[in-house]
Amino acid sequence: MQKFAENAEITAKKHREIQDYIDDLDKKSKSKKKDEQSGGKAAQTNERDEPTPLFPNQKLKKPGLEADMELQPRYKAPDYKGSGKLEGKVALITGGDSGIGRAVAVLFAREGADVAIIYLSEHEDAEVTKKAVEQEGRRALTFSGDVTDPEFCRAAVAETVKEFGTINILVNNAAFQAHAEELDWISDEHFDLTMKTNLYGYFYMTKAVLPHLEEGDSIINTSSVNGLFGNEKMIDYSLTKGGINAFTQSLAKNLVEKGIRVNAVAPGPVWTPLNPADQKKEDVEQFGAKNPMKRAAQPEELSPTYVFLAAPVCSSYITGQIIGVLGGVSN
Repeated sequence: MQKFAENAEITAKKHREIQDYIDDLDKKSKSKKKDEQSGGKAAQTNERDEPTPLFPNQKLKKPGLEADMELQPRYKAPDYKGSGKLEGKVALITGGDSGIGRAVAVLFAREGADVAIIYLSEHEDAEVTKKAVEQEGRRALTFSGDVTDPEFCRAAVAETVKEFGTINILVNNAAFQAHAEELDWISDEHFDLTMKTNLYGYFYMTKAVLPHLEEGDSIINTSSVNGLFGNEKMIDYSLTKGGINAFTQSLAKNLVEKGIRVNAVAPGPVWTPLNPADQKKEDVEQFGAKNPMKRAAQPEELSPTYVFLAAPVCSSYITGQIIGVLGGVSN
């Protein structure tokens, strides 16, 4: 698996190069707006327009280490009590090193599942997640690699089956996000990487896992509020999340006779490394403030929904659904 980890480092470097390009355009755009506003009428603001900062004014380098975040996301869900809903199951989670993926891994383990964690190059984060799963009394595997590579997807699945015997639950969660104020900020490489990570990655991993799934097993895709309503500064990302919704519903129809359920979770704003590794510092500071609940979610507020969709005892009659965990509908 070493060659896949080395390839993942190359992909992570591409992530940083794209983000550096966007950051440079942000600086130029900010400077231009200042020039246009100088000498003009002062903008009218009020307390409602300028909410109290919610998060640290921090910028992370892509792909974003949770270990480097000044305010650590909450993933342990201490009030959640496991009851064996996934006893004896095996789950594979992409983007499982941090954020939503880490929180899901912990609750799956608390419900009795062994967990394989796929991540790009965030080795420190992946080790924390592995230990958190083991602290719940379950086994954990970690694989560094790029989900846009079908060979890696097949290899990670083969290693998981070799170690754990099977796979019952696939959570497609890995994602690439880079905001863009204008459409022509999105370079061909940027667009290609978003498509391949967020769509090809889901397709390749599903195709690799599917031969091992049986009746009662499930696939859960991570969509987004942006896939439901769009986002003017994340055109390419929103496009992929809408595609994930269509993929979920189409695959659910395709697999329903086999008894394999396919659903998606569409989060609203969630405090994970994805956003401080992308957004401008001032936007990170106000992240989630315009949501009806006036805040972003913590990963531990998302993970119970994944347990619900993974456990046949909870959701045996649910497939083809996109469940929004949005903190209120704002669009």
